[in-house]
Amino acid sequence: MARTAFVVNDALREKVRYLAGLGVRQGDIARIIGCAPKTLRKRLRDELDRGVAEANATISGSLFANAKGGNVTAQIFWLKTRAHWRERLAADDPIPNAVAESSSDVVLVLPDNSRDPELTQVLRDAQEKYFAGQRQRRQLPAYRT
Repeated sequence: MARTAFVVNDALREKVRYLAGLGVRQGDIARIIGCAPKTLRKRLRDELDRGVAEANATISGSLFANAKGGNVTAQIFWLKTRAHWRERLAADDPIPNAVAESSSDVVLVLPDNSRDPELTQVLRDAQEKYFAGQRQRRQLPAYRT
């Protein structure tokens, strides 16, 4: 027995555009209108894309209005996403979490297999230099004058 043809009309196109604009997943839209997801994407691609684009335009307009109205959160979000503003650390700013990491006790054990005494000495010197720097950083005051 032959499968019945999936008929697309204006009401169905509008429903798909509306549901896509609400953010409903394509699989769910297909289930609602009674077709396979592949058929939905093949026959109603423009409506899916248009619904999402219209929803994004509406939300962008609301965000922009809020930003212009003085909503600082909306302003920051807009500048970071649309104007590509980024927060950067200054050269002399401490690295985040560096204080927490520097206060933890870490023991580094270097293997000595007695095969390469020069390499063993280089590793020991590097280890001593590293831990000497750690000790100096702990002695620095928490603020700068």
